Amino acid sequence: MEKNLKAQKYWSPYIAGVGLGLVLLAAFFITGHGLGASGALMRSVVAVQKAASPEHVNQNQYLVKYSGGDQSPLKDWYVFELLGVLVGGLLSGALAGRVKKETNHGPRITEKKRWMYALAGGVLFGFGARLARGCTSGVALSGGAVLSVGAWATMMAIFASAYGLAYFFRKQWI
Repeated sequence: MEKNLKAQKYWSPYIAGVGLGLVLLAAFFITGHGLGASGALMRSVVAVQKAASPEHVNQNQYLVKYSGGDQSPLKDWYVFELLGVLVGGLLSGALAGRVKKETNHGPRITEKKRWMYALAGGVLFGFGARLARGCTSGVALSGGAVLSVGAWATMMAIFASAYGLAYFFRKQWI
C-alpha cells in the first residue's frame, strides 16, 4: 500500500478518547442521554415507512416510538448527531489529506468479495443492534459510562466473539 506523504499523523488515541469522553459528558448534560447511531438509522427507516404508509406506523407500537408524533422522525437529535459524525469525519479526513477512493483487502481476497463481506457484516451487525435495542455506540459508550452491567457484559461479548472469529478471517489478510 502506498504511503501518502501529504497525510498528517493520526491523533493520539488517548487524546481522542478524552475528547470522546467530553463529548459524551456534554451529550448527557445537554440532552439527558448518551450517544448512539442506530436510533438515527431507525428513525430514517421509519420516516420512509411513514411517508409510504402512515397508518402502518401509527398502528405499530414498536414503530410509533420512532415516528416523531406530528413531526418528522428526522427531526430528532440522533439524526443530527449521525449527520455530524459523517460530515465531521469527511471534513477531518479531507483536512488531514486522507480522503481517497480505495478498498483495502488482503492478497487472498478480491475487492468484490471484500465488499460482500463488509455488506454481510454490516447487515448482521445492524440486525443485532435492532435486537439489542441499540448499537455499540449506545451500549458501550453511553451504557458503559453509567456503569451498566449489561453494557459491560455486551462489550465483553462483542470483543470475545470478534477475537474468536478473527482466526477464521485473518487468513484472508495475510
